[in-house]
Amino acid sequence: MLDYARLETIVRQAGHLAMAHWPGAGHALRVWEKAPDNPVCEADLAVDAFLKHELGALLPSAGWLSEETADHPDRLDRTLCWVVDPIDGTRDFVRGRPGWCVSVALVSAGRTLIGVLDAPARDEFWISTAGRGATRNGQDLVASTRMTLPGARVPADSLPRIDQDLTPVDKPNSIALRIAMVAADEADLLATLRWGFEWDIAAACLIAREAGAAVSDAFGQPFDFNKRDPRAFGLLVTAPAIHPAAVARLADRAAKLV
Repeated sequence: MLDYARLETIVRQAGHLAMAHWPGAGHALRVWEKAPDNPVCEADLAVDAFLKHELGALLPSAGWLSEETADHPDRLDRTLCWVVDPIDGTRDFVRGRPGWCVSVALVSAGRTLIGVLDAPARDEFWISTAGRGATRNGQDLVASTRMTLPGARVPADSLPRIDQDLTPVDKPNSIALRIAMVAADEADLLATLRWGFEWDIAAACLIAREAGAAVSDAFGQPFDFNKRDPRAFGLLVTAPAIHPAAVARLADRAAKLV
């Protein structure tokens, strides 16, 4: 049986380790690019190594899928798999902004069983277990219950002309934290129309779903995690009542891009 208290401690320790590198707390940081416009820093690697060791010891039978670790196909043969982004929102992290978090999910048979986010720069700790709801700092989460798409709050820096009937709100760089905003009724809609990776969303999607949000890819289909190709096209997390309208609004744009 999984030691939940130990899991929480490990994720919090990972958050403390990240804070020890965070420029926002006055620390110097080494940063480079994995690819053009794709930054990585020493904190990403330090937190990744810590989590791989500690979560591996906590649950030795589980596979491992992380943004900062070379993928190994043996995870596909495991009943359980950790899906991890050691620092989601690296751009905010390296700029000393608080919109980042440590993201840890435990996946079984394609579905997330446990999702944990630690955002220590925001003093937020989110956790969810499938079928048992979701909390932030120990408080139960209830997702947005908005009934109409026009006016919906969206974490965005700006909106295209076609979506000017929506309402932009604060946008942390971390996609996981933007998903969690819908879970906390701080946003009504989060949408992306691009290829993304499982480690960005596996934990936060469970938190949103357990809080009552609707969660799907850009075409309205459910996610399947720990796939051979750990990518999916698009993301849609909404108040349940506006999900069909959001899928319909995005349909033509998604079909052209995919």
